[in-house]
Amino acid sequence: MTHVNSNQVLFIFIAAATAYLLYLLAPILTPFLMAALFAYLTNPLVKRLEKWRVPHILAVLLIFAALFGVIAMFVLMLFPLIQKQIVALIEVLPDLINWIEKTVAPWVKEFVSIDTAKTTLSESLTKTGWVLSTVVSSGYTLTNWIINLVLIPVVTFYYLRDWDKILLQLKNIIPNKYRPTVVKLANQCDEVLGAFFRGQLLVMLGLCLIYSIGLMTIGLKLGLIIGLIGGILSIVPYLGSAFVLIGASIAALVQFGEMNALIGVLIVFLIGQTIEGYILTPYLVGERIGLHPVAVIFAIMAGGTLFGFFGILLALPAAAVIMVLLRHLNHRYNVVKV
Repeated sequence: MTHVNSNQVLFIFIAAATAYLLYLLAPILTPFLMAALFAYLTNPLVKRLEKWRVPHILAVLLIFAALFGVIAMFVLMLFPLIQKQIVALIEVLPDLINWIEKTVAPWVKEFVSIDTAKTTLSESLTKTGWVLSTVVSSGYTLTNWIINLVLIPVVTFYYLRDWDKILLQLKNIIPNKYRPTVVKLANQCDEVLGAFFRGQLLVMLGLCLIYSIGLMTIGLKLGLIIGLIGGILSIVPYLGSAFVLIGASIAALVQFGEMNALIGVLIVFLIGQTIEGYILTPYLVGERIGLHPVAVIFAIMAGGTLFGFFGILLALPAAAVIMVLLRHLNHRYNVVKV
């Protein structure tokens, strides 16, 4: 085996081992990835303050305080509104269940055979065990979320403080022979990811406002919470729009009890789609990531299946990096071919 082939085998082994390690550590990596995303997005602001001769640690403290101050203010402003939405959801829940029983259940029964036999003791015990396991699992999940919420700001601060040192250490790990090429590719990935994330966050914020204000304007009690969730889900192409259309339509039918209520929902949906398609996405995101929407959907679903929520967060950055690498390989192949 030649020296080149040995290097290739070593590279493939390291890549496979890294992927497997990420798979094993996926449950605990989410707060670190979220913190890295916050640090990555706000580090340019730290650099700008440093250009104005603000000391590094002071710049980090200012940006850190501003970032989580805005988040905290946003949460405190929305909390009373979300609380009202939850109360409204509880109020319409009986009507929603009644609507499902009268409208959806008969349709489902036509296609699904339902066994009406009496439940045996063993089945009852099984269901009881399922309920207990669900409660325990929910408590464990809630605990994880609380721990993550505490970890994210702490890790974000350390990332921001030592961002340049981390990048320098990663750069020094790369062999001198490959360092120029890797640094060039890393800069291209940084350009693609930075533009995409900043643009996509603005698109999500815009859609949250458009859908929430629009649905609340037509008098939908759950308009705020449906609009917020739909805007956040818009990071996955078509998922946020589908959620808003379906969720708002069901909520409108339950609340108003007539088909004419769907006209207002449809108008809000079409306005949101028009603004997103012709203004927000073209000007804020454009073709920054260079992926077809189908490829984006596949990447997010594959990441979620393999790594859970961590995989969803990692899917688009990984897809962007892969696209940059493929373009580089294609360019090298064309140069060699010529």
